[in-house]
Amino acid sequence: MPAYDDNPPRHVLTPSTLNRLVRDLLGDALPLVWIEGELSNVARPASGHLYFTLKDSGAQVRCAMFKPKTAGLHFRPADGMQVLLRARVGLYEPRGEFQLVAESMEPAGEGALQREFEQLKARLDAEGLFATARKRALPRFARRIGVITSATGAAVRDVLSVLARRWPLTEVEILPVPVQGREAPPAIVAMLRKASASRRYDVLLLTRGGGSLEDLWAFNEESVARAIHASAVPVVSAVGHEIDFSIADFVADLRAPTPSAAAELLVPAAADIGRHLRQLQQRLLTLQQRRLQAHSQRVDHLLARLQAQRPQARLARDRERLIHLRQRLTAVLREQGQRRHIRLERLRARLLAQHPRTRLPLLARRLAEQDLRLRRAIAHTLERDRTALRHARHALHAVSPLATLERGYAIVFDAQGHVLRSSRGVAAGTPLRARLADGELPLRVSED
Repeated sequence: MPAYDDNPPRHVLTPSTLNRLVRDLLGDALPLVWIEGELSNVARPASGHLYFTLKDSGAQVRCAMFKPKTAGLHFRPADGMQVLLRARVGLYEPRGEFQLVAESMEPAGEGALQREFEQLKARLDAEGLFATARKRALPRFARRIGVITSATGAAVRDVLSVLARRWPLTEVEILPVPVQGREAPPAIVAMLRKASASRRYDVLLLTRGGGSLEDLWAFNEESVARAIHASAVPVVSAVGHEIDFSIADFVADLRAPTPSAAAELLVPAAADIGRHLRQLQQRLLTLQQRRLQAHSQRVDHLLARLQAQRPQARLARDRERLIHLRQRLTAVLREQGQRRHIRLERLRARLLAQHPRTRLPLLARRLAEQDLRLRRAIAHTLERDRTALRHARHALHAVSPLATLERGYAIVFDAQGHVLRSSRGVAAGTPLRARLADGELPLRVSED
């Protein structure tokens, strides 16, 4: 049987290895947690990091929040403050101490309200209360504005000041309601319904000044949101400061960043309207002047046409036309007479040219001219032929045997008249003839 070792090898860890192992196990098991508790021992050294202890009635844990994360805090942490942390669970290895590394921190009460705000916002958005298509346009010139707000707050003073400065023609009615506390939501709902049912107002302004999330919570109630949605009158919401957003802002037909900005959006500026009216007045004057000029020109044109249609004017035009036609007729007749005269002269010339008494002298002159031309041509031809004959004679004489004889030569003929070209074969005593330039000589071949 195999033997078993009662003393197996041991895995020995160092403190550093153990702390690193525990840190990794904690990080894998609990990557991020939400934890709520009370702050104590809050310290913020020159490095900018934040160190504190988070505790409740039964336990406490050391925490650290490093400088990049502390930049996002919108409040100053202090001992005794109840907060909500989003943190990673870890271990500080050098001392082997369990700790939390905070990623974010917010007051505990405000965090709960924020979560409730987000949940209500998502639900109402899903129902379509925030849809852009249902939002109504504000009237260009509101005659009466209902301001639903606290009668003693700074917001109503800002609104009244801006409205009076920009457009004092608008009638403003303050509809006082509490804007904070438990009694605020039902009072706001009741005033919205009353104002909507009265049909007195062109637009309603729901407003209040700034504050914390808890101070503004009345404008995040579902009942207030549904009352705004059900209003028959357009509603403008201006709750808190520019960075504050409420459920009322999303449901309202228009959200303004501040009460003063809402007042500017509700009414136009009197100076801008005055400037626009002056521009329109100038355009109207210019248009009137152009139309008057156009009508004046048309009247002048019609007057000219009317004067042109008078009997005296028509008679004058007809008289001028008659004179013009008469002049044209005279010119045409004169031109036709000239053409007829030219044609007659041409015809007379042709007749005279065809008459025998006219043609005989003409033919005699033509015959004399032709006879003269013929004589000149014959004389010219004879002279040309004589010249050619002389040239031919000279050329023929140059190659003639007689010309050779004139240079002292002679041609010898036999009795038969044949030219002797050689002395061979000619017997002695043979009679011959020698042709010289000026005659012939009888010859006989001697016996030598």
